[in-house]
Amino acid sequence: MNPVDILCRNAVDVIDRTELESRLKEGRPLRVKAGFDPSAPDIHLGHTVLLRKLREFQDLGHKVVLLIGDFTATIGDPTGLTKTRPALTQKEVETNAKTYQSQAFKILDKDPKKIEVVHNSDWLGKMMLKDFLETLGTRFTVQQVLERNDFEKRMAENQPLSIREELYPLLQAQDSVAVKADVELGGTDQKFNLLAGRDLQRSLGLRPQIVMTFPLLVGLDGKQKMSKSLGNYIAVNDCPKDVFGKAMSIPDTLMASYYSLLTAEKYDPSSHPRDAKVKLAKLLVESLHGKKEADAQAEEFKTVFSNKMTPTKIDVIEVPKGKYWIVDFLRLYCGVQSGNEARRLIEQKAISFIGEAGAQAGYDSLEEGTHVQFTSKLVIFDGPVQGDASFEVPFTDGPIVRIGKKKYLKVIPS
Repeated sequence: MNPVDILCRNAVDVIDRTELESRLKEGRPLRVKAGFDPSAPDIHLGHTVLLRKLREFQDLGHKVVLLIGDFTATIGDPTGLTKTRPALTQKEVETNAKTYQSQAFKILDKDPKKIEVVHNSDWLGKMMLKDFLETLGTRFTVQQVLERNDFEKRMAENQPLSIREELYPLLQAQDSVAVKADVELGGTDQKFNLLAGRDLQRSLGLRPQIVMTFPLLVGLDGKQKMSKSLGNYIAVNDCPKDVFGKAMSIPDTLMASYYSLLTAEKYDPSSHPRDAKVKLAKLLVESLHGKKEADAQAEEFKTVFSNKMTPTKIDVIEVPKGKYWIVDFLRLYCGVQSGNEARRLIEQKAISFIGEAGAQAGYDSLEEGTHVQFTSKLVIFDGPVQGDASFEVPFTDGPIVRIGKKKYLKVIPS
């Protein structure tokens, strides 16, 4: 495969490919920009679609400009939003940005010859109003900015649209000028912003950057793009067990796109869905944590699910003795993000308690796999939780809690 085909693999837009081919023939390292606003502390696999493409540019001898949008994050990218994004404080942005570089380096080559890490506060934070008006204010029209589909939709629905949101594409465009980008990468939802950078460079007499857009990774729910706020994500900083387990929960319909966007392997549609997921999960763990961890998690999966055994290693949580609403217990002690997520897991029968039943409900112990319907607040159970999520769960000797098919916790009453 020639270099252009490698770099354009999975791309939705390349504006334009002929120019990309021409610059590659110049024999110099291209400056390839991708920006990430630290609006949350974690990078997830959706971000790695671009990071993996950046790594391909690096491997072909080009220089990546990893732009941390610590200035633009205080404004908030309005792309795809139906209402104004809450503004972040500078302190929140600084906290989030601390780990972005280390997370990105799990994918990118850290060789200084192949990467340059910049923060856009270094130039946007110092730009005077006079400079802003002369550089940006005279080169874009209101009509151009309002051409964005999401802006048009919000205006049609009489939703507020702040001036600071309208300025966001202009600031991102200035980033491209500041770093002298030859190429800028982004998701398909970023096309307007990337083209703004191209237009600004041209208007300033610079060579306009090549724009490349890539598909948005659909999250674990199989419906919306991967997002931490939606809880449908795999974080780059997730432990190997969680990466593997979450990957095993990916809907079968997403297998082809996950293989294409997140791995160098080809998806075999004739393979058994479980085998395809195990292979994918192993590849994802290896890309983030190394081959040793990937092999260990694959073997653990085989032990637990193929042989129907509990894991050899189970995390322990200490819980004060007493009764707990099942929703509160999952949220407070089991790492479930919210009450709504806990209720969803229970409704899906994704919560299991394995072990001694407890005497308060009149049970000594239940056979493995028994399903017990909630009938009162004192029911103890083995097997998948069924029924109303509001009932209480008493603890005596400390069961093993299984959350979905990937997470086991040993409860130790304290």
